[in-house]
Amino acid sequence: MRILVFIALLLCSYLSQAQSITGQWVTIDDNTGKKRSIVEIYESEGKYFGKIVKLFREPGEEQDPVCDECEDYRKGKKIIGMNIITDMKKAGSELDGGEIMDPENGNIYKCKIWREGNELKVRGYLYFLYRTQTWLPQE
Repeated sequence: MRILVFIALLLCSYLSQAQSITGQWVTIDDNTGKKRSIVEIYESEGKYFGKIVKLFREPGEEQDPVCDECEDYRKGKKIIGMNIITDMKKAGSELDGGEIMDPENGNIYKCKIWREGNELKVRGYLYFLYRTQTWLPQE
């Protein structure tokens, strides 16, 4: 009986971790299919944020660029270490109510994030238009 309880607890622990949104995620370029960055999603004071912890850049590109296209407090700041996901709130099994910023063009979108199996779905909204990206777990 103890063994069954132990296995059940282990399985519950595994399943709860398997569906976590927090952690490090690899972003993929929609056009090329190449890795673009690693974003770490974390919780702070009941809200969720995502910061860029690594960029995958070509050898001739600036390896530690600043956000020239940003129009808010992030303008001119280093992209590595920058929060691009801000003020998300837990809504059931999803994160919602915050924003995501694209450092490539400085645009800010309303955001929704959820898990589908091993993948993270990140949707940015602008009015009634939206785009959903698939992020993969950092291994």
